[in-house]
Amino acid sequence: MSSTRSSVARTLMWVGIACAATSLATTRAGAEALLVIEAENGKVLYAQNAGQPWYPASVTKLMTAYVTLHAVQEGRLALDTPLTVSPNATAQSPVKMGFAVGTVVTVDNALKMLMVKSANDMAVVLAEGVAGSIENFAGEMNANARRLGMIQSSFVNPNGLPADDQISSARDLAILARALIRELPEYDYYWHLPGIRMGKMVRWNYNTLIGRYPGADGMKTGFICASGFNLVASATRNGRRLIAVVLGAPSSAARALKAAQLLERGFNTNSGLSWLMPPLGTVESVQPIAAAPPNLRDEMCGGHRKRPASEDEDDLAVASNNPETPYAVFLASLRPGKAKGAAPLQEVKMGEPVLVYTGTKPPAAGAQTATESKPEKKKAAAVKPTAKDKDDASTTSAPASRAAPKPKPKSSAAKDGANEAGKDGTSAAAASSGDAVAPKPKPKARKDAAKDGASATAASSDDATAPKPKPKKPAPKPPPMVITPAAEQSSQVK
Repeated sequence: MSSTRSSVARTLMWVGIACAATSLATTRAGAEALLVIEAENGKVLYAQNAGQPWYPASVTKLMTAYVTLHAVQEGRLALDTPLTVSPNATAQSPVKMGFAVGTVVTVDNALKMLMVKSANDMAVVLAEGVAGSIENFAGEMNANARRLGMIQSSFVNPNGLPADDQISSARDLAILARALIRELPEYDYYWHLPGIRMGKMVRWNYNTLIGRYPGADGMKTGFICASGFNLVASATRNGRRLIAVVLGAPSSAARALKAAQLLERGFNTNSGLSWLMPPLGTVESVQPIAAAPPNLRDEMCGGHRKRPASEDEDDLAVASNNPETPYAVFLASLRPGKAKGAAPLQEVKMGEPVLVYTGTKPPAAGAQTATESKPEKKKAAAVKPTAKDKDDASTTSAPASRAAPKPKPKSSAAKDGANEAGKDGTSAAAASSGDAVAPKPKPKARKDAAKDGASATAASSDDATAPKPKPKKPAPKPPPMVITPAAEQSSQVK
């Protein structure tokens, strides 16, 4: 009897532990929405909370790009159409390019800045360029969402900044990503740009799978405190393209790792045991959940975090070079295939960032290099206020003074002459031409100056102004025809 009771007690204990573990797993899983599908036919390979409404954050910009590129296809504008930055665009919250009102950018450059840097101001520039206003553009976004079957989505702005009515789901975002791939194949490069470069500024894509995960070729990240870290990613292997959606990850590294795991799971579904898994249907068949979007603000940006979460935390992690950061752990976990000893994917080349610019024409290569080096030149001139710089200033102001630096000024008198020449720019030429004769104690220099008529006349003119501390005996002498004794005058004065 006692043995039966103890058996029942042990059974209940294990059931309790199992229930507790299940509840914890459910709580953890409830904070994320996951989905992976095949791009070609929309077949669902894995889904978790895929029908849960969610704040899309900057993943919204996929719809902004979709509407803009369809407008280009329809001929309403072109990729080289110039757009003007408005006050409404400059008023957007970061992340943004920060251009001044009136700055001109082309549709092409605005799209590149939108997809790589996730620039909120460029989203408004595109919206106003396509539809005239944010409200009109949001209407086009919602019309396209309904046409595509995104029944859980509503948009009120083109950049995904916090708004109660800016809602989507993993289901709807996968449908949108599939439409971008299938309907706009000629613009596919926008989804996997490694980075952008403007002058000396380089910004890499927030999608850290690009250049690291084998076959990664898209698409867009997003983050606000209420949504957590979102990512719509795509990858292609052996002609098979998959789309993974991660919503509500706790960090940028976690969302990238989760997306990589989803993609790996999808690519391995053709194994011999895949027939054991029940079919999940297509992405359109995913059932929507009638619920409000979860608000992760406290978890993402609460006071318990050492630093509030942000979209650019990957940049800070890279700059720190700390192998213990989640970002570094994520990079070390990704490897190209299952071969032992394979190199980490962070060693894979990212590719060159693409050039972006303001205006309608790219800057000339020489002009861009000159503008990039200007700050360095200013710093160099400010740091070296020495006698050498003063000599350089005197030589630039008077080409005739190039003869002066030939004899290296080893004496203190020569250095003092150089300093005086640097202090007075107007007398630099006179001092330098006079230095060609004055610093030399040897009489040979005087003979050479007398032999050269041009230098003699220059020396006489210099001596007329230079011998201020000496008696003014030469000044009252008016030698009308006696110009040759000028060398003698100079020898007497010196």
